[in-house]
Amino acid sequence: MTRHGSGLRDRTAIAGVGWTEYSRNSGVSTLTLALRAVTAALDDAGLRLSDVDGVACHRVGDSVQAVLVAQALGVEDLRYHLDMFGGGGTSHQVVAHAAMAVASGMAETVVCWRAVNARSEFRMGGTGRPAPDALEFQYQLPYGYATPPQQYAMLARAWMHARGATSEDLGRVAVTQREHALLSPRAMMRRSLTMDDYLAARFIAEPLRLNDCCLETDAAVAVVVTSAERARALAKPPVLIAGAATGGGHTLFSNGRADPTVSAAADLAPRLYAAAGIGPDDIDIAELYDAFTFLVPLQLEDYGLVTRGETGGFYADGHAGLKGRLPVNTHGGHLSEGYVHGLNHVAEAASQLRGEAGDRQVPGATVALTTGQPGYVGGTSSALILRREESA
Repeated sequence: MTRHGSGLRDRTAIAGVGWTEYSRNSGVSTLTLALRAVTAALDDAGLRLSDVDGVACHRVGDSVQAVLVAQALGVEDLRYHLDMFGGGGTSHQVVAHAAMAVASGMAETVVCWRAVNARSEFRMGGTGRPAPDALEFQYQLPYGYATPPQQYAMLARAWMHARGATSEDLGRVAVTQREHALLSPRAMMRRSLTMDDYLAARFIAEPLRLNDCCLETDAAVAVVVTSAERARALAKPPVLIAGAATGGGHTLFSNGRADPTVSAAADLAPRLYAAAGIGPDDIDIAELYDAFTFLVPLQLEDYGLVTRGETGGFYADGHAGLKGRLPVNTHGGHLSEGYVHGLNHVAEAASQLRGEAGDRQVPGATVALTTGQPGYVGGTSSALILRREESA
C-alpha cells in the first residue's frame, strides 16, 4: 500500500555538491559566487554545463536572479525555473521543488544554490535600504525592534523560561558546534570556544550572546538534483531524497499560534517522517538550522529526536557530538562554519552520507535529517530526509 505523502520517496537524488570559499569579503558578485558553486557541484557529479535544464534558488533581495544564472551557464532550453523569495525557512523547499520537477519529468538535471555576500554587501537586518514589506513592521520600527537577533531573542527567552534552560545550555550548543567546525576545512571559525569564552562574550540581544548568533558570510553552495536512476550512473554515490515536507509558521506579530515555544516544525515533522517511511529513531545525523543557538534544541524537541525539556542533558552528556548518540550540525553549522542560509546543511548531510566528511565523518551514517528555519519570522518552514543508497 502506498502511504500518503510517499510519492517522492527515493525517486530523486542529490548527485553532486559544491562550495565556494567561506569568507567575510568575497571580492566578487553573487553571480560569480553562484556560478563557482554550481560548476563545482556539476564537476563533483561528473556532469557538464550542457546537462543542466533546471535552476532553483531562494533569496531575499540579496542575490542574483535564477534566470541570469541559467543564461550565464548557457542553458538554451530552460525546462524548469524557480526563483523563490524567502529566507532560511524556504531553503529546503527549494530542493524539494527541484525533486518534484525531476520526478514529474519537467526537468532532468536541476541545480539548486544559495549565493550571498552577507558580510561585505547585504547584511541581514542592516540599515540603508527599504524596510521589509511585512505589514506588521510599521508597528515594530518606532520601538527599534527590527533586527533578527532582537526578534529571536524574545523567542529564545520564552523557550528558555518554558523549559527551564540556562545560558550554559545554549553555550553547550555553541561549544559543540565549534568543535565540529575545527574539523571542517571550510569553516570560518578556526579557534576553539570554551564555556568561559561563551559566557564572557557580550550580549547582542539578551539572552543571546555573540556566539549564540550565526556568522555573516560571503559564500555560495550548490547541489545537483536528478533522478535516482540517473544518479546511480554518475561519478559519486547518490544520496536519495527519501522525504520532503514544507510547513507554515508564524511571523510573531500577525499569527495566532498559541505557544511560541513550539515551532511549526512540530506540525511538519509527522508528514516528513511519513513521506520517508521512517521515524525519529531512524535518524543517524541531524543538520538543524541554527541562525541562533536555541533553535537547535527547540528543533530536537519538535522533530521528536529528544523529549521536551531534556535537551540540556542531551548536550551535557555529549550526545550531540560526533561520537554521540545523535551527532548534530557536524560541520559547525551557521554558528561556526558559515551562514549560507540553509543550503550548507543539505550539502553537509550529503557529504556525510557519501562518507566524504573527512575528520568529522560519522561512521555508519545512513539517514540524515536536514532542516530549514523552523517557521519563525518568515512564516514558513521546510525539511528533508536524505538516505544513503545502500540503505534503500
